Amino acid sequence: MEEVNLVGEALKFMALGMGIVFTFLIIMIFALKLQARLIAKFFKEEVKKPDNYKRSQTNVTDDSQITAAITAAIIHHNNTKG
Repeated sequence: MEEVNLVGEALKFMALGMGIVFTFLIIMIFALKLQARLIAKFFKEEVKKPDNYKRSQTNVTDDSQITAAITAAIIHHNNTKG
């Protein structure tokens, strides 16, 4: 009866499986790139900006009290974990 090297067989199966998965992922990447090019070619969508387009300005407010409360809550939580 032949002696089978189980570690060697396991490494072969692992390499085979990883190779198949790697090949599938490479093929999928190329297929998705091709699909994106085809969609961009046949379904062109123009981006229109409105005439009154202006960048919105966000209001910066002083949230120091909220920040202090959140910081205190985190410190309290960390101290009571132990």
